[in-house]
Amino acid sequence: MALAAALLSEDQFTCSICLEIFNNPVSTPCGHSFCQVCISSYWDRGRGGGGGGGEGGGAKIYQCPLCKESFRKRPELQINRSLKEITERFKIIANTEIPINVRGGVEDPNSHPGHHHHPALPLPQRPGEMPECVFAEMMTRFHQLTPGEPNTTLPLPSNPQPQSPNPVDAHLSLQTQNNEYQDPPPPYSPPCSRYTVSGTPSDTSLGLPLCPIHLRGLEFFCRTDNTCVCSVCLEKAEHRGHNVIPAKREWNIKKANNSYWFEWVPSFHQSQLNISEVELKDLICEKKRKVEEIQNSLREIQAAAERETEGAVCVFSKLISSVERCQTEVLEVIEMTQRAAEHRAQSLLRELEEEISVLNRRSTALSQLALSEDYIHFLRTFPALSTPPQTKDWSGVSVVSELTSGVILKTVSHMMERFQEDMLTLPVVCQQSLLDQSVPRPNPKIRRVQEYAVDITLDPSTAHPRLIISADGKQVHCGDRHQLVPDNPERFDRVVCVLAHQGLSSGRHYWEVKVGGKTDWDLGVASWSVNRKGKITVSPAHGYWFLSLRDRTDYAFRTEPSTSLTVNLRPSRIGIYVDYDKGLVSFYNMEARVLIHTFTDTFSGTIYPFFSPCTNKSGRNEAPLIICPVAMT
Repeated sequence: MALAAALLSEDQFTCSICLEIFNNPVSTPCGHSFCQVCISSYWDRGRGGGGGGGEGGGAKIYQCPLCKESFRKRPELQINRSLKEITERFKIIANTEIPINVRGGVEDPNSHPGHHHHPALPLPQRPGEMPECVFAEMMTRFHQLTPGEPNTTLPLPSNPQPQSPNPVDAHLSLQTQNNEYQDPPPPYSPPCSRYTVSGTPSDTSLGLPLCPIHLRGLEFFCRTDNTCVCSVCLEKAEHRGHNVIPAKREWNIKKANNSYWFEWVPSFHQSQLNISEVELKDLICEKKRKVEEIQNSLREIQAAAERETEGAVCVFSKLISSVERCQTEVLEVIEMTQRAAEHRAQSLLRELEEEISVLNRRSTALSQLALSEDYIHFLRTFPALSTPPQTKDWSGVSVVSELTSGVILKTVSHMMERFQEDMLTLPVVCQQSLLDQSVPRPNPKIRRVQEYAVDITLDPSTAHPRLIISADGKQVHCGDRHQLVPDNPERFDRVVCVLAHQGLSSGRHYWEVKVGGKTDWDLGVASWSVNRKGKITVSPAHGYWFLSLRDRTDYAFRTEPSTSLTVNLRPSRIGIYVDYDKGLVSFYNMEARVLIHTFTDTFSGTIYPFFSPCTNKSGRNEAPLIICPVAMT
């Protein structure tokens, strides 16, 4: 029994969401147990699985955070009173000095009144071992639980301990669900004496680095000052009222990160170290893909240069000796173009290799830190390593050359039909042709965002009274007068704008809008909670993220003050891309296949596509905004 008792630890009574001992435990139909507040908040926040996040979404599915088993109907959870009673008794045993008799049982100081008691010597036990009698009682109660009925009520013992939930634990359980503390918990007061389950005192500061001021073990972590402190430091005025937690618990939370809503892991939580390492590996893969893309482009350029050279030689071989000098000059143009492309490619490759080397070193450092058990070193080193290094955005970088278009060869063939004196100017004409002619090529980043295309329709119940919406909900323009429409709360009454039916609360989304030759318009997203009545302040701080055009040429992103943008090619079709989880909204000129502007923020609640055709300005801006089907480039 002593061997089995030693296997029972605090982990068996720990909620997998808040990493604390169970507080009002409940069990899901799949058999896993959690704190009642933790699992309820997990499902309330929409982290239970699929389903619609906004209007128009599908039925919500609730999932177990551990095994990911789905329940279409939210389970009705009741407190597992047997597990709660066992957990409360475990808390009392683990945090109270319990005299142990020689048989391993709990000594009752009142069992022999009037007799003098000598301290009982416990049997040799390993640190953290539970007395056999207590373990036997707990195991008996566990075996009495009926499979599939987690809320079976068992008879209470003759003298049950009063069940009073620990308010600090409850507070921590609520706050750690999202890995952040909205309000700081009460100041941590270190206990006068800490005892193991076997009843022996535990000096948690043994082997810890010492406080340089008080020479005590650094047992605690002050979240307010982001530093490790000892028990004496907590009594000083500079740490009074601060958010303090045991250093080892903070270490565990940092490594655990409560990351069930990212992806499922077998029995332990996915660590922040692993997340950072995965992000670095993704960056490395992205850089390697760019290396491969550049190498492929370079091979194509080299092959094209060979084709151009061979064709030019064939044409010039038919000419008389007077054009040999011109032939040499044309070949030099080709060679210079190839060398320029090769030089740029080699420069980009060196830069990418340097970034990959930096990322590899950072990945190695994180891997070594993950294996370290020195959590003080972890807490000091992790903040610097967890932030990905600043790297260049390679999304728009590519190596291209006009050699691939065959411009020179076509020009030479055409010039063969002209007079011999015109051939003397051939090198200059060829070089000018390279500068003037360009071959349109698709932007791979635009193709990637188009993969997240969604069907968007306008919501007439939110439209300003002057806005006229087509029957299919795909077009909107501003009329000359107000229409007779209900003045419902969600309708804009002063700004001529309208929201879409579809709400965005997670994931990536993309849609395109034809603006044509309009002189004024607004396009973007807005929060459902924005003010709809009277004068409206438009900025990200007030729930609006949109791009504007005024007077045909003035482009701006609406911040406070507005961010003016330079748009060289006037777009007639705008692509809007939203990554809700990253808080990113981007705008694209779909004709030129270029990015106009990107803004990063933090979204909260549901956001909706936002449209404003602006007033018609006496017929100069009467064209509608049209939501277009996305054609993959």
